[in-house]
Amino acid sequence: MLGLYVSLSMVSVVIPTYNRSTLLREALSSALQQETVPLEVIVVDDGSTDDTEDLIVSFQSDKIRYVSQVHNGVSSARNTGIGIARGEWLAFLDSDDLWLPQKLVWQLSYLSLAPGLRICQTEEVWMRNGKQLNPKKYHRKPQGHCFPSLVDRCLVSPSAVVMHRSIFDTIGLFDETLPACEDYDMWLRIGCRYAIGLVEEKLTIKRGGHSDQLSAYIPCLDKYRIRALMKLLDTESLSHEYKKVALEALERKCIVFGKGCRKRGRITEAEKILSLPSKYASDSKPFHLNATLSPTTTGT
Repeated sequence: MLGLYVSLSMVSVVIPTYNRSTLLREALSSALQQETVPLEVIVVDDGSTDDTEDLIVSFQSDKIRYVSQVHNGVSSARNTGIGIARGEWLAFLDSDDLWLPQKLVWQLSYLSLAPGLRICQTEEVWMRNGKQLNPKKYHRKPQGHCFPSLVDRCLVSPSAVVMHRSIFDTIGLFDETLPACEDYDMWLRIGCRYAIGLVEEKLTIKRGGHSDQLSAYIPCLDKYRIRALMKLLDTESLSHEYKKVALEALERKCIVFGKGCRKRGRITEAEKILSLPSKYASDSKPFHLNATLSPTTTGT
């Protein structure tokens, strides 16, 4: 069981970034302006070609640890940060998002009152192109043992979570083979094992609408959600209930993706995709998506 008190001196903040120096300035400022500053703020520069490094120098803060690597994607950048972090707890902040000053204090107070809980998130304010959006009811953030709520859509936000590093020892790091939906994959692996706490205050500002978001230029995200569900079914010892939930979600997503393939004339691919759920329900051997989707598959 984890201790009854969680201190900001035990928290490492990890900010992955790539060619976002203007947005990064605001994100980094929001991390350093927390009511109590965390142990360290690790900025992992994933091969930026803009003035990101000059920006970091301009802060002149001994709390910032700057690491530069060859461009390899957001999962790789997050994993680099996790690997060098000194804190017992980790908080992630995407370089286009912001925190309110009370964010970490409120979360760590919440965790201190919930011994044994290893991850929690906050509610969010959603902004797109400078305008506030109202989430739909189906975007409502879950809490507790909420795996069944996580399979249809991503209901946990990287910028909103604080999590104990022991989680990564158990389930592994972010999947660097997924070009998108790597967070969906992570929350599935966490949600089938751990309860997820929720601070019901909007302490994270999630900003969207800019052209370099993964969802803006990577087509057909359901393809990667299918991969994540397949990996879960291949590698995790799910309870009967959770396996049923995962298979039902896989079937729904395969139907959508398969119909899209069929509509665009990719009949053979559509048949393979549509057959996936039945193979998982009946076969004892793992059935891998890489052998099913052709390397040249594009989105629907």
